[in-house]
This record gives sequence, structure tokens and C-alpha cells, in this order.
Amino acid sequence: METLRGWDRGEHTAYQRGMPCTHPTYRKGDGPGVIVIHEMPGLTRGVVRFAEEVVAAGYTVVLPHLFGPVDVDFSFGKVAKALPRICVSRDFTKLRTGVTTPVAGWLQSLARTLHDELGGPGVGALGMCFTGGFALAMMLDAPVAAPVVCQPSAPFPFGQARAADVNLAPADLAIIAGQCAAGARVLGVRYSSDRATGTRFETLSQALGEAFLRVELPGEGHSTVAEQRSQVAVDAILDFFAGRLRVAPTA
Repeated sequence: METLRGWDRGEHTAYQRGMPCTHPTYRKGDGPGVIVIHEMPGLTRGVVRFAEEVVAAGYTVVLPHLFGPVDVDFSFGKVAKALPRICVSRDFTKLRTGVTTPVAGWLQSLARTLHDELGGPGVGALGMCFTGGFALAMMLDAPVAAPVVCQPSAPFPFGQARAADVNLAPADLAIIAGQCAAGARVLGVRYSSDRATGTRFETLSQALGEAFLRVELPGEGHSTVAEQRSQVAVDAILDFFAGRLRVAPTA
């Protein structure tokens, strides 16, 4: 695995739906902890290249491998191949609205373990595309001080209700809104013309108010930090991590 050379391979086990669940992880760097959750179709080279940028900025980065291939270039063919397996998995929410993704418990456990080791005000968490909303769910039961939502695309935006859904149960979204009222902040990044994100940014702005920090990029694109990487997006994310993870968060 050429792109992941220099990354330490490990694994993390946590209970999910009442059963122990183990996923591989890849780790590199020093400094505050950041969990980067890959997009479809899997842990692609584009995602790893972005993670290397976060490492270079002075962070300990952990890449969980949740589904799909590893160390491959993105292609729509690979997405088509991975999608059927995702659709039959009970660990992810694809179409249902008002439901918090089941894999959140595993990711929360990973974040708690990383924070217990590294300390500090909390860890960063970034999801993208299909996993875009996962960083929000991690806030519910983990010390996530810098959650980043990149082009959130689940549940699949068929119809107005799904397009507005942020992959959270209403009660869980209310908890996160309370955290934001107490000083938490959430960064959202997308291309403004990206239909896959639906109206989720509007949902989050309404629920979180000014605590939801929006970066909306001009032009055509979807994958803001990987396949259609934007320097504006990357700079905004690294600035957010620095402001939230290197000092005690304030309102």
C-alpha cells in the first residue's frame, strides 16, 4: 500500500448494536488528535493525501477504515461496486430520516480512546460525503472539540425530507444544539452548487445558529478536500483545528 507507507496500521474494537465490532485504523503524526473518516468508495489515495496535509500541520491523525477498498484511486466504478455492500449493511443509515447513524458508537469510542491518550481540549473529527454527518454524531458521547462536516450526502437526498436530514435523530440534534449554545462550534464545507448535499446546511444553520460555520465554495465540485480539493477548504479546516484543538475552546 504505497500511499499508506509510513502509517501505523492498527485496529479498534467497540460495541456496536450490542456486539463487538472491529475496524482497521491507520495512524501517523504528533500533536492533537484528529480522526479523518473516508468517503465513498473507501480509503482512497485522495483521502490519504488530505490526511497527510493534516499530519504536516502538526496533528496525530487516525484514519478508520469502515468500508470499501484501501489505497486506490477514486472512480465511479469503485463507488458502484462498494454501494451494494453499504446498502445491505446495518451499520449505516442510507435512506431513513430522523435516525443517528449506528456506526456513531464505534467512532465515539475511537475518539474517547485517542483523547484519553493525547489529552488536550478534545479531538478533531472530519467526515466527508457519505460520512459527512458522522462528525456530528461523534459529538454526542465523545470529546470532539472540532467537528467538520464536508459535503454531507447521507441519507441519499431523494425527496425534500431526506435532502434536509443530517443523519441524526431529532433528540440528538437538540443535544448538539445545546452544546453549541454552550460554546461548541461546527464547521461545514461544500461546493455551493453540489446537489448531493441537499438542504442540510440550511437545517444545521437553523438548528445551530451562528455556531455552524459555513464555507461554501464557488464552482463545480463535490469532494472538497480530496478529488476536487480546494485550498480554501483545506485552509479553513486547518484554521478551525488550530483554533479549537490548540487552545481551550471558547464561545
